[in-house]
Amino acid sequence: MTQIVELPLWLFILILLFATVTALSHFLLPSVRWFFRLRLERAVRRLNKRLKRPIEPFKLARRYDMIQRLIYDPEVTREIVNYAKKNGVPENVAFQKAREYAREIVPSFSAFAYFSFGIRVARVLANSVYRIKTADGNDATFDAIPKEATVVFIMNHRSNMDYVLVTYLAARDSALAYAVGEWARVWPLSILIKSLGAYFIRRRSRGALYRKVLQRYVQLATAGGVNQAMYPEGGLSLTGRLQPPRMGLLSYVIDGFDPAGERDVVLVPVAINYDRVLEDLVLIAADARGDRRFGAQITVVVGFILRKLWQRLTYQETRFGTAAVAFGTPLSLRDAGPEATVEGLSEELMGRIAQAMPVLSVPLISYALLEGGAMSSADLCLRITALVQQVPQGNRALSMDDLEMEISRALEGMQSRALVTNEGGQWRAMPDQVPVLRFYANSIAHFLPEISAPVSYTHLTLP
Repeated sequence: MTQIVELPLWLFILILLFATVTALSHFLLPSVRWFFRLRLERAVRRLNKRLKRPIEPFKLARRYDMIQRLIYDPEVTREIVNYAKKNGVPENVAFQKAREYAREIVPSFSAFAYFSFGIRVARVLANSVYRIKTADGNDATFDAIPKEATVVFIMNHRSNMDYVLVTYLAARDSALAYAVGEWARVWPLSILIKSLGAYFIRRRSRGALYRKVLQRYVQLATAGGVNQAMYPEGGLSLTGRLQPPRMGLLSYVIDGFDPAGERDVVLVPVAINYDRVLEDLVLIAADARGDRRFGAQITVVVGFILRKLWQRLTYQETRFGTAAVAFGTPLSLRDAGPEATVEGLSEELMGRIAQAMPVLSVPLISYALLEGGAMSSADLCLRITALVQQVPQGNRALSMDDLEMEISRALEGMQSRALVTNEGGQWRAMPDQVPVLRFYANSIAHFLPEISAPVSYTHLTLP
């Protein structure tokens, strides 16, 4: 027992390393985790005092516990058995597949990351790229929703900046959970996005087991009071118009709603419009090809964000125009009644988004030039004034007192992009940029008469 045992140095270091890891995992790390979790819980309690909608315990649950709860859910368990029978595999193999799906979907929300880092980045980035305008009634609409209800923002999808805008605008009221696609699964972006409460979805997955795991997560989160944001169009608009709704995630929320339950679910339509959509040329090109393949790379996106942040920090002018957000009339699932259908509610929500759509300078200029051809600055201003009069007062996201200045600023930005040109005092659309102007005019076309005689560029076919 007292004999000396000689070991190679590398083996001694390896044994010491394993012993250290074991000691840390069994003794020190649990205490450290408990210490930091206690501090986190105190910080969240302080944070909840200033939020209009406190963070619910469901959102703060440990990710491991949420995954376990999800894969042992009775509905998921039944689907695991069906998957095993259908594919001729043991049930433990099907169970492991469900666990993989759950690990992929369930976020690891961090209140610290969301409110200390995520919100600050969203605020700086949003104000670096746009002048932000919100409808006057947004606060009143949100404040009128019962505090105990789960809020689901139903938004039109114009740009990937939609995520940033709504996260920033909702920051003082609550924490939002988003469904994000494959683009957000790139490391290290995936770590940040999951810490902000987003959950990944496979848009092309048709497997029943995957859909069941996703469905139950959405339903459990909704029942647990997690405020969410969804895009019923299912993807970015390629034409600038609102797209027909897809049932998708919204059907999970509606199907899982219990009218007799303690918690109501309130769907809030959110209309977003831009003077410039960052991805406009990419979207228009995809529409011309007839596909949804986007050529943007993550390195380009990250480079753009870093460049804008730097320009903002060095007090350079970086903004591309105005971005406007308006809330429509909320829709309570409890008030809708048991006879309401997913299809009917989806159509109703898209209609309310259309009714709330903000009207901005660039879409108005695009519409006017497509409708009337070349115009002087004075005639263009008069035509836009007439168009604005046809738009409901609550949808006008531009100042009538400073309309001439706003039009001038918008024309300057459009001219710098070579969308329009001024020749002999006449503003006209550049012939090869008519599809771009059509893209912006489409966002407000439902408020205005159909353009019966588009600009006569005979060598172009308007989309």
